[in-house]
Formats: sequence, structure tokens, C-alpha cells
Amino acid sequence: QSFLLVLATRFSDIELREEEGIPTEEFLESCYAIVPVLDKLGPTVFAPVKMDFVGNIKKINQKFITNKEGFDTLQKIVLHEVNAGVAQVRNSATEALLWLKRGLKFLKGFLTEVKNGEKNIQTAL
Repeated sequence: QSFLLVLATRFSDIELREEEGIPTEEFLESCYAIVPVLDKLGPTVFAPVKMDFVGNIKKINQKFITNKEGFDTLQKIVLHEVNAGVAQVRNSATEALLWLKRGLKFLKGFLTEVKNGEKNIQTAL
């Protein structure tokens, strides 16, 4: 269980930048740290979740590395894609961020069920 405490600290360690928002690099590092946890939880059951997670992290990272200074926050990436008219395009970083957020919420809900004593993985899912 100690690995979960480490992860919880990672996301909460991210310092929001006053007007600019969530730093992209730190956010992606925290997301990558979750991937091994999915293997520990159940490599078979969580395989689709892991694939989805990794795919979305990679899409955001691919956008980030095209302009690390210009895309140093998630908000800047989204605003850029909205202004360029590509935010709703399939495989955009904005779409990937939306699905990554949904995945994180799902995982949080699952872990909350387990923490609250649910022993049956299917029920917790």
C-alpha cells in the first residue's frame, strides 16, 4: 500500500502556476508513475485501462515536445488547440487529456472502493 501513498504525494506536489495552470511535464511524470501500479492491481483486468492511459499520456507528451516552452502548462496546450480549431479532432492532446482525466477519476473511484474494504475486484470496478 505504500506505493499508493508515494503516488498521492506526486500529484499533490505539483505546484499550480498562478495564472498559467498545471505544469505539463510534472503532470505527465505523475501520470507515468501510475502505470506500474496498474500492473500491480491486475495486469489482465487493467490491461485496457493501462493501454488507454499510456496512449493518452503519449499523445499529450507528443504535443508537449513540439514546443516545451510554449506548452509548459496543460492549459496552454488546450488553448492552442481550441484556437487552432483542432481541440475536438480525434487524437488531439485536448481529447487525450479529457480521456486521461476520466481514467484518473475511474482509478480514484476504484481505489476508494478498495480502501473502503471492497474485496471483490469486479464489484469495485
